[in-house]
Amino acid sequence: MNEVLKAIEARRSIRAYKPEQIKDEELNEILRAGNLAPSAMNQKPWNFTVIQNKELIEKLNDFCKKAMQRDNNKDLNLFYNAPTLIIVSSDAKAIAPEIDGALALGNMFLAAESLEIGSCWIHAVKALYSTEEGKELIKELNLPEGYSIIGSGVFGYKVAPANTPRKEGTVNIIK
Repeated sequence: MNEVLKAIEARRSIRAYKPEQIKDEELNEILRAGNLAPSAMNQKPWNFTVIQNKELIEKLNDFCKKAMQRDNNKDLNLFYNAPTLIIVSSDAKAIAPEIDGALALGNMFLAAESLEIGSCWIHAVKALYSTEEGKELIKELNLPEGYSIIGSGVFGYKVAPANTPRKEGTVNIIK
C-alpha cells in the first residue's frame, strides 16, 4: 500500500492531545496540504486562520459551549485541549465555498496523519454567527470580509490513537 493510502487508512478523529505545540515546519506542511486541495474552477476561495494561543482557544470554547447551551459542563472542551486550531473560511461568492473548504480541511487532516499528528473536525465554530458577541469574536479573529466559516480542525500530538472501526456497506457499484 502506498503512503497516501496508508495515511487515509490510519486517519481517525483524535480527541486527546499532548499539551506541547506542534512544530512550525509541521504546521506549514499541514497548511500547504490545505492550499493544494482541489476546488471548483481552481478558485481556492479559502482562508486559514491558525490559532495557537491557548487563552483565545479557551475563549472560543467558552463561547461555543454557551451558544450550544452546554456551558453547564465546566470540564467540556469542544476543542479537546488541542494546542492548534485552524478555522477554514471561504469566500461566500465562490462557486462551491463549503465543498472547497471541506476539501482543504480533509487534505490538512491527511497531511497531519502522515506527520503522526492527530486531528479532528470541529463544527462548533459555526456558532460564532449566532450572536453579536460571536460576531465580535469573528472580528477579533480577523476573518476576511465576505468570507464564511466552513468548519475547523484541531491539531496536536496524540495522547493515544483512536481505533474506531470503519462503517461497512457504504458502496454500491452499478455496472
